[in-house]
Amino acid sequence: MTNPRRFLPILDWGRSYDRSSFSNDMIAAVIVTIMLIPQSLAYAMLAGLPPEAGIYASIAPIVLYAVFGTSRALAVGPVAVVSLLTASAIGHVAEQGTAGYAVAALTLAFLSGGILLLLGVLRLGFLANFLSHPVIAGFITASGILIALSQFKHILGISAYGHTLPEMLWSMIAHLDQINWITMAVGFSAIGFLVWVRGNLKPLLRRIGIGPTLADFLAKGGPVVAVVASTLAVWSFDLEGLGVQIVGAVPQSLPPLTLPSFAPDLVGALLVPALLISVIGFVESVSVAQTLAAKKRQRIDPDQELIGLGAANLGAAFTGGFPVTGGFSRSVVNFDAGAATPAAGIYTAMGLAVAAVSLTPLIYYLPNATLAATIIVAVLSLVDLSILKKTWGYSRADFTAVAATILLTLGLGVEIGVGAGVAISVLLHLYKTSRPHVAEVGLVPGTQHFRNIHRHEVEIDPSLVTLRVDESLYFVNARFLEDLIQSRVATGSAVKNVVLLFSAVNEVDYSALESLEAINARLGDMGVGLHLSEVKGPVMDRLNRSHVIEQLNGEVFLSQFDAWHALKGQS
Repeated sequence: MTNPRRFLPILDWGRSYDRSSFSNDMIAAVIVTIMLIPQSLAYAMLAGLPPEAGIYASIAPIVLYAVFGTSRALAVGPVAVVSLLTASAIGHVAEQGTAGYAVAALTLAFLSGGILLLLGVLRLGFLANFLSHPVIAGFITASGILIALSQFKHILGISAYGHTLPEMLWSMIAHLDQINWITMAVGFSAIGFLVWVRGNLKPLLRRIGIGPTLADFLAKGGPVVAVVASTLAVWSFDLEGLGVQIVGAVPQSLPPLTLPSFAPDLVGALLVPALLISVIGFVESVSVAQTLAAKKRQRIDPDQELIGLGAANLGAAFTGGFPVTGGFSRSVVNFDAGAATPAAGIYTAMGLAVAAVSLTPLIYYLPNATLAATIIVAVLSLVDLSILKKTWGYSRADFTAVAATILLTLGLGVEIGVGAGVAISVLLHLYKTSRPHVAEVGLVPGTQHFRNIHRHEVEIDPSLVTLRVDESLYFVNARFLEDLIQSRVATGSAVKNVVLLFSAVNEVDYSALESLEAINARLGDMGVGLHLSEVKGPVMDRLNRSHVIEQLNGEVFLSQFDAWHALKGQS
């Protein structure tokens, strides 16, 4: 019988919940709630949705993740990259500001939640490994650039559009005559203040004697100060009348009950973007969760994380939200604030619910430029162009994947960029494994070790060729090994025996098996013996189920040293 705690981790941590955990969780919830209010509004704007959608997407999803998720510090809600993907996906099927746009966002969250839930139930979390780190780094860097650039229209107070770098730049240049200088002053002032707060406020507070916990709390509240100050400025000086765009009226209510659309055309158009959002969101979320869990020697179950994130997205779909995942910045704040259990997320949701009911009138005069500044400063940490230099120096293949992902994301859009990055990574992997490293080895004098004859001073025997295969053998590289052995034996007339050192071979598929049979037959026709050494147990079990071992022109040796002593000097 399945243990219910397998799918309901709350039954595990909930049993040991005590007053100390409650105190720690409440403190963390207060800090995260203060941070999330302006952040949620900003990410809703980034997704092209009304500001209240950001708060709605931060209530039910947090609670559902607390029930089904395994991380004790992960804070779930809208994040920059997923918000950008949301805007890109639904921008192709509905016009921003319409009811259809909001319904498409709900449908996207529903599809993403369903995909994540299905992957979790089937324990397919490993599929996310097809997104290599260089591709993820390149995609996030390009997305950070696009996100920041997309918000400059709010900083400048102009109308602009576009989902790619060329479109955005051209559109902004074409509308420069619309610049509102007061809006620009508000926006750049907010950016400058937030940048200063991020790097300088906490050290300043520590120097004047404020404790580390309080100093950190005040520093994290920088965006709230920017929101309050700019809102008061717009209200006091009637800047709305001078052209400064504001948030306006936000409904005073708890998240409504909403329904996604199941129209076949809409579902078909959003299915691929939903898959990309699911995988990218999961990779980002589980990376953060594992990093924070390791600091407290806790364990994260990736498959259960899929279920937790799936439930969170389904919750967003039915409560007026849009796709969500675990955010890096808010999760780190949650962790640093002392969150002991996922209950901190539940308390955060309660705080946001109170804000949704009672505080929304206070943000009527909040300028869009301040929310844009919040997004720009938040995504600056996502942009890491140094990954290009690092991968260029380490692996040209990885550099190719990173550069292609960045360029295609900037030039053609986020969906094509990440899709192309994944495809390039897979193709590069296939290319590299199609030409496996095969080293001819000899005996290190005075030892039983064998090393590459081109790198070390080793003993060799002209009649004996030992090739160490440093890759599993399968259909992509099987023919390569055939050609290499044929070429090596043809150039050495004294060769009487060939030994394939299989210490690094973990798999031999049927295509490779047929290649081994072909190699054995050709060497037999040439009067050369084919031998195997150090074959791993699972590989040997599979080979024994075929006829290749009984038909072998030579022997299978337990160690390469045994093969050396048995075969050297034969004529």
